[in-house]
Amino acid sequence: MHSKASLGLALGIMAMSGYGVMAAWAWPWTASLFPLAIGIPVFCLAAVEALWVLFGRTERGETKDFQFSHDLPEKEILKRTGLAAGWILGFFAAILLLGFPLAVPLFVFLYLKVQGREGWLFSAVLTGAAWLFFYGLFDQLLHLPFPSGWLLEWSGLF
Repeated sequence: MHSKASLGLALGIMAMSGYGVMAAWAWPWTASLFPLAIGIPVFCLAAVEALWVLFGRTERGETKDFQFSHDLPEKEILKRTGLAAGWILGFFAAILLLGFPLAVPLFVFLYLKVQGREGWLFSAVLTGAAWLFFYGLFDQLLHLPFPSGWLLEWSGLF
């Protein structure tokens, strides 16, 4: 039963992503970039899953329920979960207040320095690489305008 469901799901995903790729193929480059960049790998991964179900081992190992950890106390798990949620919410707040072009490098730098406890040089180099990738892809290549953050709008700087 499990393999039939996996095969059906894989074939359904292949059909949807294949349709998305074929439909996007005739679009202008900037409009089709995202559907093609997502659709082609999704189609390939679904095809691999379908082949695995069809030709892979028929014996299935013991399934396991998702568990956070066996060896950590619940208080530590909650602390780590809260810390991760705090970083995510902080990133969202930085996007709203400063806008994407400033929030991305700020978040990368702060995360590497504070959470990762990395050195200044490593943090600065990786932050520069992240900003260069972000700026090159979204601003220079795709020409996507990002709105200014609330603080920048309110201050009249941008």
